[in-house]
Amino acid sequence: MELNSVVESLENQSILVTGATGFLAKLFVEKLLRVQPNLKQLYLLIRAPNSASASQRFDNEVSGEVFRVLRAKNGVRCNTFVSEKVTPIAGDMCLENLGINDSNLISKIWKEVDVVANFAATTKFDERYDDAIRTNTMGAKHIMEFSKKCEMLKLILHISTAYVCGEKSGLLLENPLRMGETPKGINSPELDIEVEMKLVSGRLNELKANQVSQKEETIAMKEFGLERARLFGWPNTYVFTKAMGEMIMGESKGPDLKVVILRPPIVTSTLKEPFPGWIEGVRTIDSIILAYGKGKGRCIPANPQAVVDVIPGDMVVNAAIVAMVCHANQTSNGDDTFIYHTSSSAQAPLSTKLIHYGYNYFSKNPMVSPPAKGKSLGKPIKVSYPIILPSVTSFLLFFYVTCVLPIKVMLLLNSVLFGDYFHDICSIAERKIKLPLRMIELYKPYALFKGIFDNSNTERLRMEVRLDEAEANTFYFDPKCINWEDYFVNVHIPGLVKYVFK
Repeated sequence: MELNSVVESLENQSILVTGATGFLAKLFVEKLLRVQPNLKQLYLLIRAPNSASASQRFDNEVSGEVFRVLRAKNGVRCNTFVSEKVTPIAGDMCLENLGINDSNLISKIWKEVDVVANFAATTKFDERYDDAIRTNTMGAKHIMEFSKKCEMLKLILHISTAYVCGEKSGLLLENPLRMGETPKGINSPELDIEVEMKLVSGRLNELKANQVSQKEETIAMKEFGLERARLFGWPNTYVFTKAMGEMIMGESKGPDLKVVILRPPIVTSTLKEPFPGWIEGVRTIDSIILAYGKGKGRCIPANPQAVVDVIPGDMVVNAAIVAMVCHANQTSNGDDTFIYHTSSSAQAPLSTKLIHYGYNYFSKNPMVSPPAKGKSLGKPIKVSYPIILPSVTSFLLFFYVTCVLPIKVMLLLNSVLFGDYFHDICSIAERKIKLPLRMIELYKPYALFKGIFDNSNTERLRMEVRLDEAEANTFYFDPKCINWEDYFVNVHIPGLVKYVFK
C-alpha cells in the first residue's frame, strides 16, 4: 500500500462526520484538526432541530475537555480556527438526506465531500428495538443513499463493532456480513430486515392500541429487541442492529463505492492522545469496575478461558484515519469493502489480572462515599479482593444464596407477621436485586466471551503502510505496545474516576 504521508493526504480534504457528539467521533474530529490544520472542512452532522441548536450542541458537547490540547496548541485563535474548519449541521441520520433541510447546504456537501465517516450509533445493549433499528440499521442505509450523491466521494468509513459476529467462539475472521446471514447459520430462522421493520411497526401499533403507558411501551420494545436478537444468535439489540446495518451497506454499496468498516471490540479510555485516560460514559467493563470501586463487587464471574478484548479509543481513531487515507488514495480493484478488527485479543490479550488491577488501584485510591446527613465529607470505601466465580451459573447461585434468599425470607416474614407494614421497604429491596441480575444478563456475552478476533487485515495495514518515525508515533495502533497493568492502574481507572465516576 503506497502512502507517503497520512498528514499530507489529509490536506484540503472535506469530511462529513455523523454521530459527532459521540466519544469516538470527538476523538476523530480533534485528531484531524490537531494534526492537519489545512483540512478544507469538517461537516459534523448533529441531531438538532435547527442550525443554532446544532452549533450549541457542538459548543456544549463536542469542543469541551477533549479539545484541551488543541486549544493549547492554537492559543487565542483556537475558536476562530475551529469555526473556520468546522460546520455543525442540524440533521438526523434516521431520515432521508440525513434530515438536512437546507437545500443549498446539501448541494454544497454533495459537491465538496471527499469522505463520509459514519460514527453514529445507539450503543445501549437493551435499547428500544424501534430506536435501535432506525439508527443502527436504517441509518446505515440512509448514509449509503446520501453518499452516492457526493460527486467527489472517495470512500465511506463506517464504525461498527467486533461483536457483530454474535455468540461465537474460536478465531473470528475479518469477513463482511452477507444479507440474511446469522450466527446460528442453517439452524437459524430466516433473517429479513424488511420483515423486522414490519414487526417493529406492528408491535408499536399493538401497544398503542392497548393504550399502555410510555414506560410500559419502552419496556416492551426493549424486551422485543432482545427477543429478536437472541432468536437469530446475537446477544443483544445493539450488535444485532449493527450487524443488519453492515448487511444493508454491503447490499446497497454498488460497484463504484469504497467502504472501510472498522470493528473495534470494547473501547476504553485514551492511551496517550489527546491526553491519557480521557473517556465519556460507562463502557462495558466499566460498570463492573464502578460497582467494585463502590464496594459492591463482592463476587465477579471470570472464566480464565474467556477473552476480554479491549482497545483504547485513540488507537481505534488512529487505525480509522490510516485506513481511510490509505484506501481513499488506492486504485479500485473491484473488491472495495475493507474490514478491520481493531482488537487486542490476537496480538496482546488481556488476562484475568484485570481483577487484580482494579483491586490494586482502589485499595490504594479508595473512592469516597456520599457524606452522611449533617456531615460535610464522606468516608473512604474499603474494597476486598473479590470472590472469583468461573461461570454465570456459579455466580447466580452465590447471588441467590447471599442476596435473593434473604430478601425472599424477609418478604415472607413481612406478610406473615406484619401484613403490609413494611411492604414498601421490601418492594424496594426486591427491585434492587433485579438490577444486578439484569446487568449479568446483558454483560455475560462480553465477560465470558470465548472468541478471538483475527486482526490480520489491521496488522497488514500497519506493516504495509510504511510511515516515517514521526507519523508512526502519531498514528499508533499496535496493541502490542500496551502494558495492560500500567494502562489500567495508571491511566484507565484514574480516567474513569476523574471523568465518569466523579
